[in-house]
Amino acid sequence: MTIGLVLGAIVLTSASGFAAAALARRPAAAQAACCALLCAGCALGIAAAVAVLGGQAAASARLALKLDGVSAIFLLPISLVSGLGAIYGLRYFPQKALGLAAVRLQIFYGLAVGGMVLLVAASHAIVFLIGWEVMALSNFFLVLTDHDRREVQNAAFLYLISTHVGTLALFAVFALLRQAAGSFDFAAMQGLHAGGLLGARVFALALLGFGLKAGLIPLHFWLPPAHAAAPSHVSALMSGIVVKTGIYGLLRVSGLFDAPPAWWGLALLVAGALSAVLGVAFALAQHDLKRLLAYHTVENIGIIALGAGLALIGRTRGAPALVVLGFAGAALHVINHALFKSLLFLGAGAIQHATGTREIDRLGGLARPMPATAALFVVGAAAISGLPPLNGFVSEWLVVLGFLDALGRPRGDLLAFAAIGAPILALVGGLAAACFAKVVGVVFLGTARSTHAQGAHDPPASMLAPMAVLAAACAAIGLAPAATLPALTRAAAAWSRLDAMALEGPAASAAASALRISLVALALLLVAAAVWLLRRRRLAARPAAAPVDTWGCGFAAPTARMQYTGSSFAEMIVGRFSWAIFQRVTIKRPEGVFPQGAAFHTEVPDSVLDLALVPAARAYGWLTTRARELSLRRIQFQMLLVLATLVAILTWGFVW
Repeated sequence: MTIGLVLGAIVLTSASGFAAAALARRPAAAQAACCALLCAGCALGIAAAVAVLGGQAAASARLALKLDGVSAIFLLPISLVSGLGAIYGLRYFPQKALGLAAVRLQIFYGLAVGGMVLLVAASHAIVFLIGWEVMALSNFFLVLTDHDRREVQNAAFLYLISTHVGTLALFAVFALLRQAAGSFDFAAMQGLHAGGLLGARVFALALLGFGLKAGLIPLHFWLPPAHAAAPSHVSALMSGIVVKTGIYGLLRVSGLFDAPPAWWGLALLVAGALSAVLGVAFALAQHDLKRLLAYHTVENIGIIALGAGLALIGRTRGAPALVVLGFAGAALHVINHALFKSLLFLGAGAIQHATGTREIDRLGGLARPMPATAALFVVGAAAISGLPPLNGFVSEWLVVLGFLDALGRPRGDLLAFAAIGAPILALVGGLAAACFAKVVGVVFLGTARSTHAQGAHDPPASMLAPMAVLAAACAAIGLAPAATLPALTRAAAAWSRLDAMALEGPAASAAASALRISLVALALLLVAAAVWLLRRRRLAARPAAAPVDTWGCGFAAPTARMQYTGSSFAEMIVGRFSWAIFQRVTIKRPEGVFPQGAAFHTEVPDSVLDLALVPAARAYGWLTTRARELSLRRIQFQMLLVLATLVAILTWGFVW
């Protein structure tokens, strides 16, 4: 029965976009039919995930489909966020106004969702790769939606190249697993020995292939351009869900092996720490709202990787507390990040829909004309900063407790050094809070900085409703963390093949402590709200004073240009990361007795893409052009190339 729900979810979501094409002459009805089909498929996916997380089994050897606790954890946000994104797109990307562009988007949106459902439910490597490739190609066309713009074309083809490099690595991963297990079926691969050359090759290739999809630094270079170029509900899909398929792949492949070596977990811890810290640092330096959110995806993927690395080390050491806290924290953060990051991207889409720009420093004062959007965006900002009583705090708290548990290791045990992960997470949370203080302050407070912000208004209800559902889910998980723990514990036991009874104690203790902190935070928020309402009532009884601009700083005639900008707000923090962030500053200083004007502009190139890969590609292009010119002009050079190739092949064969 449950497999039937999964199959229905795959079919309905994949076919939903073709309804929009079939009814193209009646665009409003076509988009409504497409949305209804996709939401129906997502409802089936949610039902299947809830059933499996509740303890039901779901498998079909004939269809090569199996839904277990790990895959159900990923299927749940896939289904929820995809359905809400389709509802949001009814007014954000209307087929009646945009015609074939909207039809094309809906076709590939549905195929991307169907591909993701297929890959997380696959029990066979070939079926997994089919779902993976359908998802990858569909997302390429989704990024390319606004294909007339040069930057969109560059972002889409950069994504296509990187995702297929990762796919080639996955071909090698499953070929090695097939060679060792004698079958492409995941069940046959269970219990493989992780030591030796096989385990090292598989994990290294999996880290490359799945790490590219997840956006772990330094494999993140495709992510900010692609997420910024896509329509906002597609960005929510990619950032909230698509990148998580890389995490799913890492968990699935590592779960096939018994007793993984310690360096697997250590590699994930290092990659996660690097991604979390540098991801949030790069986000602080951004001026484009969607690029800023994209770098926060890199940060949160790093947090998930920290939890997964801790769980792998726990399996190596046979430490149930590390396994359940690391795995549960990582898995819950997969769901939590899908909720609050989708909320933030939909909020960014509402801002762009109302103002026509994503440039943070061209906005300002949007809290008055867009109160609902502002309130929902603030919920997402607090959740992504890991503040209680919202969901981001709960999952990060589980990982922190796992790191602190490492302090209880015997003296001389190097595992005690894993406790350094706790201050890293604290640093990341503080930087994230600073970043969103910048965003909320510059975008929603103060006064309008340009004509873009002057005519803003809240979006229609069909765009606000999905955001409200996501915000409510963020609050629900934050206030009831214990409700998620039984399902997470069962999934951790299935992944690690440890006794579930040994995992329940640490999980229950962690959930109880998270609940206590969330309740205290909720009480403080209620007190603060009561004080604010009381003060507002007293001020309302007084005679109205002349309005004063926010951040007027005592000037008699303040202007919007006198307000803080995003660059000035973050300058001091970004400067502390000058060893990794190479900011370009352009200054036009005032000159003369009567200066005509002044300007200050900062630009932050991506250290991997703009400062390493692009120059390397240009150098390679120059070298190949010169080599081609030489080979066409001189026969001796052609013979030299043939000789060098033969020597290289013979050397490789001898060494191998």
